[in-house]
Amino acid sequence: MTVQEYAAKLRENISKVIKGKDEAVDIVIMAILAGGNILLEDFPGTGKTVLAKAFAKSISGKFNRIQFTPDLLPSDVTGIHFFDMKNQEFVFREGPIFANILLADEINRATPRTQSALLECMEEKQATVDGVRFGLPKPFTVIATQNPIETQGTYPLPEAQLDRFMIKLSLGYADRQSEIEVLENVKAAHPIDSLSPVTDAAEMIEMSNAVDTVAVNEAVRGYIADIGAASRTSSDIKLGLSTRGLISIKKMAQARAALRGREYVTPDDVKYVLPYTAAHRIICRSAIMRDNSGSKAEIIKRLTEQVPVPTESI
Repeated sequence: MTVQEYAAKLRENISKVIKGKDEAVDIVIMAILAGGNILLEDFPGTGKTVLAKAFAKSISGKFNRIQFTPDLLPSDVTGIHFFDMKNQEFVFREGPIFANILLADEINRATPRTQSALLECMEEKQATVDGVRFGLPKPFTVIATQNPIETQGTYPLPEAQLDRFMIKLSLGYADRQSEIEVLENVKAAHPIDSLSPVTDAAEMIEMSNAVDTVAVNEAVRGYIADIGAASRTSSDIKLGLSTRGLISIKKMAQARAALRGREYVTPDDVKYVLPYTAAHRIICRSAIMRDNSGSKAEIIKRLTEQVPVPTESI
């Protein structure tokens, strides 16, 4: 089975509960196959939680959800050693991070101390508790959500954590026809309850390995590096793309090429994934924000227009 066929199978299954969002579903598939974490910023009721559950069910993976609140502790996320009175020894009780798909719901409502408990998990796929390291299940993906309009009682995500999300995505509202279908499907039981797996974790790992083999030639690698350099010297941007950000761009471009049935990455793949992989990583200068001279996505677009695109002759 090719990555393209695999993605189509996943998309078809998820579309049974997520209507009219095939492009967004594809982007999430790309991020998961690329081994990345996902930040969903959208209004309540747009399907963020259902999307995470649908992915977990589709891959027959373990799904856990953490409702982030101000009183949540790091040990509530990673787990804790407790003393077993019967056996007279300390035993580790796993936290909810030990899953294939972890939904970090309203992640910006937890304190920075608790948010930081996810940093090692997201980047190194492991957790350290009381000096002991525990590997996380494979595959492991964090799908975090936050509300873009409600700021009371929230703690903005620090740059170090934002940089660990491979993509930031908004689902948006469904179109009229899709909402009519959703209304038709709403019955006594939620449609996701009857969703069946179409793959498993082992096959997903195999597809992820296939994505890693998609060729990225020197010209395209140079194009990605030039975009990174341009972001660091732009007069509009205070903080440009990190090296981790450039790696995310490359991996997402590989995943997009694989979903299109290609064994090589083109500059168009890079351009397509940039708004999702780069916009949340940059910090604009205060004057730009005050003047409302464009969203981060528009700034990224202007930036790429200034970077020469490699051609076959290069």
